Amino acid sequence: MTAHAPVVVGINVGHDGGAALITGTTMVAISEERLNRTRYSPGWQAALLYCLRAARVRLQDVDLIAVSGIGHHPPTAGETGLAHLGVDPARIVPVDHHLSHAYTAYCLSPYDEATVLVVDGGGNNHDTETYYAASRDGIQRLGGNPPERPRAGGIGATYEAFTNWLGWHEQEAGKTMALASYGDPGTHRTPLFDVEGAIVRGHLTRTHAAGVAELAERTGADFGPSDSQGGDQRGTDAAAYVQAQTEQALSALTEQTIAATGLSNLCFAGGVALNCVAADKLRRQESVSGYFAPPASSDRGQALGCALYAWHQMTGEIPRRPLAHDYFGRTYTDTEIKQALTRDPRSGLVERRRAPYRWRRESDIAAAAAQMLADGRIIGWFQGGSELGPRALGGRSILADPRTTAGSEALNSRIKHREPFRPFAPAVLANHARDWFELDVPSPFMLLAPPVREDRTDKIAGVVHVDGTARVQTVDPSAAPAFAALIERFHQLTGTPVVLNTSFNDREPIVETPAHALATFQACDLDAVCIGDYLVERS
Repeated sequence: MTAHAPVVVGINVGHDGGAALITGTTMVAISEERLNRTRYSPGWQAALLYCLRAARVRLQDVDLIAVSGIGHHPPTAGETGLAHLGVDPARIVPVDHHLSHAYTAYCLSPYDEATVLVVDGGGNNHDTETYYAASRDGIQRLGGNPPERPRAGGIGATYEAFTNWLGWHEQEAGKTMALASYGDPGTHRTPLFDVEGAIVRGHLTRTHAAGVAELAERTGADFGPSDSQGGDQRGTDAAAYVQAQTEQALSALTEQTIAATGLSNLCFAGGVALNCVAADKLRRQESVSGYFAPPASSDRGQALGCALYAWHQMTGEIPRRPLAHDYFGRTYTDTEIKQALTRDPRSGLVERRRAPYRWRRESDIAAAAAQMLADGRIIGWFQGGSELGPRALGGRSILADPRTTAGSEALNSRIKHREPFRPFAPAVLANHARDWFELDVPSPFMLLAPPVREDRTDKIAGVVHVDGTARVQTVDPSAAPAFAALIERFHQLTGTPVVLNTSFNDREPIVETPAHALATFQACDLDAVCIGDYLVERS
């Protein structure tokens, strides 16, 4: 490729591995797990091929490949595994893990200048909290936790440890956040963190559940049995405790980092940025004038951050691509959809459970879907490109009527098979959001959890959490026209401009292809699925 038409690729080789590709007009990215159907999967080969095909680019046309991973140092060219594809090592550059997060947070934000705060379970060189001053001139690291402080003392590692103690994989911190609302954070008084300037010193000395066990022995705290998974009030109180302590530490850290940079716009990234309860409090702090977190804040966004870094290295310019949506996946043609519907082997359909179904093309798929929701049916919704982040935003969603708890209870018990304490999200038309939620800013990526207005809670009972909040997605027709059309139709039918939205999966990665959608539809208890303009129902 010429210098006037650069093509760059980003790759993440750690957990939540994946690839991203950027040209002057295209950004495409996907996690490996969406393709190999293994949650939190490392790897990047299938994702790289997906991106190259989506952009219609050959590997030999890629100018630069930036690669990140976790561990003591970023992977070297020889450690990437790209050599067997014939990639010249001169075209491979390593990227620091937290710097990749910083590029995702800043380059996709609407701000020309910002403080960038990265908080996660761990990156390179024991990083767990770092902060940067970002502008069009560059992204400069100003500080972070000292490398000699153990990783166990970080905010993300501490939250992961309590998540492990409660019986879940450390990547399932969202379950801890949901459970926290049922507990009493005041049950335990011992601080979990000291924030000194912009340095966090946590009190855990070991990672994972062993760290919580050691803390309990040292302090006399009773966190209940390990693996309680919400079944013991002591564990529920422990979830509330770590959530409250995390919010306090993040608030103090935000104040200190903004004071250090002098920049009041906050761009937040790393896995901890997915804690929407804490995020909603951070963005309301007096020192914060503007707030942004990318929807793929966790390591699912690493490959994209690497690609943005590679673009900067290739062109000398920081890429500024303010994000309007999270649909980084490719779209599927009518031919590809019909191949899945007709069980054509070329679709890649693998049926875990074969169930009879009928299908037809609808002239107005949004109207058909809205009517089904109003009738109390639960449907899959597959439109356009897939979301890069972990939250379905109307590209690969399961939808239900939010007006009662019937839909949410059915989703937990017979479709998603989730813990009953976990809430579902409301997707609301953007121009109605303030009427239903205490929300004064857009929330297109489901990363904020504001309170539901008191006079509306009984009208959308299926999406209100026990603490009166909801993880809101505001839907703008310009960013998600098909999804917005569905919600508008539902509004016309019911007077409610809100639908219940959750990810299109059942204990598996979110579906990516029409074949994945059809296989999951057959395997779980969905009433119907809308794939493009096609309505599929059980026979």
